[in-house]
Amino acid sequence: MGSAQAHAASARGEGPSVIVSRNPATGEILGEVSVMGPVEVRDAVQRAREAQAAWGKLAACERARRLLAFRDEILKRTNEVAELLSKEGGKTKLEAVSMEILLVADLTTYFAKRAEKILAPKRIPLHLLKHKKSYLHYTPRGVIGIIAPWNFPLSIPMGDTVMALIAGNAVVLKPSEVTPLIALKMKELFDACGMPKDLLQVVTGRGETGAALIDAGVDKIVFTGSVVTGRKVAAACGERLIPYTLELGGKAPAIVCADADLERTANALVWGAFGNSGQVCCSVERVYAHETIYDELVQKVVAKTRSLRQGNPLSFDTDVGAMAWDRQVSIVEDRIRTAVSAGARALAGGSRMEGPGLFFPPTVLVDVRQDMDVMRQEIFGPVMPIMKVRSEEDAIRLANDSHLGLVGYVFTKDRTKGARIAERVECGTVMINDVLFSFGVPETPWIGIKQSGLGFTHSDDGLREMCLKRHVNVDRFSTARELWWYPYSEKTYKIVTSAMGFLFRPRKHA
Repeated sequence: MGSAQAHAASARGEGPSVIVSRNPATGEILGEVSVMGPVEVRDAVQRAREAQAAWGKLAACERARRLLAFRDEILKRTNEVAELLSKEGGKTKLEAVSMEILLVADLTTYFAKRAEKILAPKRIPLHLLKHKKSYLHYTPRGVIGIIAPWNFPLSIPMGDTVMALIAGNAVVLKPSEVTPLIALKMKELFDACGMPKDLLQVVTGRGETGAALIDAGVDKIVFTGSVVTGRKVAAACGERLIPYTLELGGKAPAIVCADADLERTANALVWGAFGNSGQVCCSVERVYAHETIYDELVQKVVAKTRSLRQGNPLSFDTDVGAMAWDRQVSIVEDRIRTAVSAGARALAGGSRMEGPGLFFPPTVLVDVRQDMDVMRQEIFGPVMPIMKVRSEEDAIRLANDSHLGLVGYVFTKDRTKGARIAERVECGTVMINDVLFSFGVPETPWIGIKQSGLGFTHSDDGLREMCLKRHVNVDRFSTARELWWYPYSEKTYKIVTSAMGFLFRPRKHA
């Protein structure tokens, strides 16, 4: 830690060995956690590995049954968990329930019911050599290291945790230093429902702790965070030959066609841009609206944005809470300041709210251009830039003009046309006439392309990715020797070449 960082940390009541968690809406101290070093992290990985030995031997259906008890414990204490999510992350209680707790409960239920079938051996039909058979079987990797973000400190890491555990692994979770308390609360609930105590470990700290986790001998890393840090994670894993999954954020475009239902579209865009104060990797971060409906759409969006109620995240009268991290507030301010200085206009919001707390009002920008940072760089805050385009072709071209490709959106009444456009948008997921919720569907893969990530989570294949895939080949019946074994002979050569001539004979052309 440099001298300036150390001074800032000291001013917040932090030091190199402690992290203080504060309520971003009030500044209230919620608690503190220690910064764990390499020795502590390695010990946590070793305890997890010892616990995994017995856990991995259980049948998938038994592991699933026990994970349902964990789900039930979370549901039993929903209000307690939601309140902590609101206090530590600044999100409203409804967002805490609908964007976090509900997602984990549903994902756990989905995979618990289906894990035995998903992880069952998979037969591979052989097109030749019918006297043999092959199949894949799935075995636990061992210990999965999860490095989690601060924007969804429950739904993202606990979804990955549940999938890793159902697959037979142990987990060592390193939460963000911005929101560490919710991870410790999950550990508390995990232990309370009778799960093996050492199967889930939580290691708290900053970037150095995450680096120590990669270096501690884990069998896979699942990382969610920035592109810059993701590159470092990939390099560290590559050096150690550790498999990894990276989800690195997005710059989600929304294409609004001339025939879109503007009332639904405006409602979707407002929620898609400002839900969780815009701190969502699939937030609507840039809108390309056809020139024939641009003015009406902007009018609707601005009116709906101005009507949003911002304030105490614990109040049920609040629509938009606080941002979670002061550093992110500064990034949002910089993005807007740069855009306005280059000619953009803020029709709603535009500057940080006065008074205590990390509150930034939902902001709508117009007169933006593709070369502005608000259209090219991730904002990760409550800002919606809207750009007028002449055609759907222009919108598709501009949507694809990005180094990120996580999620995209298309709005049109013509679903067939919408699907054609969606298939041309360079994103891992494209939604038509809806926003955000696809992360909450456990059946579908969460995929980032371009610099939005490598690998994927969720889906049946995502559960299998938490396992080692092994191939078994077995004889249906045996003879003294195979044709191609020793000793070689001219007779064998003629048999093989004759067989090739029969199997791969040229097709007769008409």
